[in-house]
Amino acid sequence: MNPTSVAPEALAGPITDEEIFAAHEGGKLSVAVDRPLETKRDLSIAYTPGVAQVSRAIAADPAVARTHTWASRLVAVVSDGTAVLGLGNIGPSASLPVMEGKSALFKTFAGLDSIPIVLNTTDVDEIVETIVRIAPSFGAVNLEDISAPRCFELERRLIEALDMPVMHDDQHGTAVVALAALTNAAKVVGKELGSLRVVIAGAGAAGIAVAEILLTAGISDVVLIDSKGTLHTGREDLEGMKREFAERTNPRAVAGGVAHALEGADVFIGVSSSSVPEEHIAAMAEGSIVFALSNPDPEVEPDVARRHAAVVATGRSDFPNQINNVLAFPGIFRGALDAGARRITPAMKLAAARAIAELAEDELSADYIVPSPLDPRVAPAVTAAVADAVVAGE
Repeated sequence: MNPTSVAPEALAGPITDEEIFAAHEGGKLSVAVDRPLETKRDLSIAYTPGVAQVSRAIAADPAVARTHTWASRLVAVVSDGTAVLGLGNIGPSASLPVMEGKSALFKTFAGLDSIPIVLNTTDVDEIVETIVRIAPSFGAVNLEDISAPRCFELERRLIEALDMPVMHDDQHGTAVVALAALTNAAKVVGKELGSLRVVIAGAGAAGIAVAEILLTAGISDVVLIDSKGTLHTGREDLEGMKREFAERTNPRAVAGGVAHALEGADVFIGVSSSSVPEEHIAAMAEGSIVFALSNPDPEVEPDVARRHAAVVATGRSDFPNQINNVLAFPGIFRGALDAGARRITPAMKLAAARAIAELAEDELSADYIVPSPLDPRVAPAVTAAVADAVVAGE
């Protein structure tokens, strides 16, 4: 086993409610001061009157704010609480512990400061207006746990309105890590990435983004499934992003439900709360790959999937091959900010996926297709790859 990977038994017993609530009591974040404030001279430099000189400089040249405030290194973690984990629409206050956790991950893995911002509105216009108005306070926006299809419009409009990196992590973080894992899983089973027949269960935020990055990576046979069956151009009930992806995916015009779609498929990627019976997994191609990513309950239990699939991954930390967004988003944002990027591009996402995959490729096995989320090499590698993509103008 790779020395940086984490085995399931490393959890050392069940986590208790008492441990969980103790760890969250009072919140998980605080603001630290990294300049001395011990003497009158310190106060005169850090605050009045000294600070006025910096304010005057910024008023004369706004670019000075990038070097003399924390804004250019600060990420806004924004949610309206409508699609939190597997809990659904639980509201902004209940989503705040998750946003605090996201900020803790930004700091721990990429050294980035971030501020959780939960909004008491689900109106896209109001969210856009709010974020645009407070934008001078930060340098990037991480959208989090916002329900589909509103998340698509919200991300698009904020990208258009703001001159800074914006990314909905539930979409693109999931997609980047899924592509990295699939790249290595294909090597384990001896199949070419571009030849894979992929079925994605879930046509919401994550499913659409996974389909997008797979298409960008050269996988053409991708079939998306929603609660009513496969997305195909013959369906009359599709609109918006689902209609668009019905036209861009499913080249064999597969109709019906998951049972039909999985017959002979090489890959199943689950990003929904649905369940998939064992017999459907058994009907997949020889050397199949199953990513059952729904949390906390995978679409198919890993032990069941392993009876038929050559490689199995989940979103959970207590099974091998955890496909976790923390492998991607800290380094993506750090790389974008380090390089002064104004957008997070498809090329930057592909670069991040390649970097993650490469860290595991020397010791690939069915139980090791991506590095551990605790692997200290991950964020620096992703940061460098993303920054290089920015410099290359990709």
